[in-house]
Amino acid sequence: MSLPLWQVALATTILVQTANSFLARMPAILAPDLTRALSVPPEAIGVLSAATMAGSILFLVAGMPLILRTGPIRALQVGLALGAAGCLMLMLPLWGTALLGAFLMGLGYGPSAPAASNVLQRHAPAAHRNLVFSAKQAGVPLGGVIAGLLLPPLASADLGLAIAAAALAVAAAAFAAQGGRARIDTERHAGESLSLAAFLSRRNLLGPFRAVAASPGLLRIALSGCGFAIGQGAWFAFLVTYLVLEKGYDLALAGLVFALTQVAGVFGRIGLGWLSDRLGSGLRTLRLLAVLSGATLAATGLAGPWPFWAVGLFALLGGVTVSSWNGLVLAEIARFAAPGRIAEATSGGVLVTFLGYIVGPAGFAALLAAGLPWGAAFAAAGALVGAAALLPIARLAEPRAAA
Repeated sequence: MSLPLWQVALATTILVQTANSFLARMPAILAPDLTRALSVPPEAIGVLSAATMAGSILFLVAGMPLILRTGPIRALQVGLALGAAGCLMLMLPLWGTALLGAFLMGLGYGPSAPAASNVLQRHAPAAHRNLVFSAKQAGVPLGGVIAGLLLPPLASADLGLAIAAAALAVAAAAFAAQGGRARIDTERHAGESLSLAAFLSRRNLLGPFRAVAASPGLLRIALSGCGFAIGQGAWFAFLVTYLVLEKGYDLALAGLVFALTQVAGVFGRIGLGWLSDRLGSGLRTLRLLAVLSGATLAATGLAGPWPFWAVGLFALLGGVTVSSWNGLVLAEIARFAAPGRIAEATSGGVLVTFLGYIVGPAGFAALLAAGLPWGAAFAAAGALVGAAALLPIARLAEPRAAA
């Protein structure tokens, strides 16, 4: 007996999201070994993370023709293939090649939000839409858990082995996603051009921005998401390096701490999605998370010679406060979006949000490069994130009707 279509859609998007997240987390988890192999300072991992986010932003601006022409599942498969190719480029001990590889990994990550939102909006049961969106987003920390547990031991044996294994796993996920394509990619636009001119046309490039501008409140949701992303991007990019260089952890133990943040994120996202459905909106939850996220970042720099159990509990807390907001933001974007423009609105909203993933790691790296101590850098990031995530939605009214 075949599964209901919405379950196939959810399982496929969770699989792809998990694989994309596994790949995206790899540079931060392997940062000490990777930066050493590339002969760059440890803080350069922030630049590598920013290059990844820049690739994702390019797809969000210009990638809509691929989703329309091939269907969302095929677009997700193409993204995984690009990510695997970019991952393999990190095996070369050249900084320029590593930057290009990180950019390709980000380009491949780009379809994950608009393509998956297109699928889930069409097939998710209306009464559980927030939970379904959040369950899909739980694939983000789940991929981080797998990366945090699997990659450091492989890297201890050989860095190239860890990178090759990551690329192979992502390629396998792209192949597995084919099983649901025939039932899901039924609304392809055969007349949509995939020429360079089509990708770079004024109409295509402005589409996501127009979709955001057409929906009152949506831009404010996206700006709040950008604030959250600043904190999440900086925390995930530098947590392992901070624990290794400042607290004396070996890479495997620091990777375990990182994995704990991801475990908490899996349950945190699903739990917050359930709460959002119960309340009819995630706005109140997002306001609370803005305060808690900023406080968690600031407290990271205060970490002293804590026992491992205390560090582990703090990591679990951070997995909820710093990284469990994503599903709520996507659900609120869908709720505020104009009818029939969910995919474009998601691209535009996530585009604004993803700016935080560039500002966060790059800004944190700049603070360290300027000589600011780790504690002061975390405190500054916490204050910025708390304000940037809270202020845009502090007085935002609920939409009159769900999209």
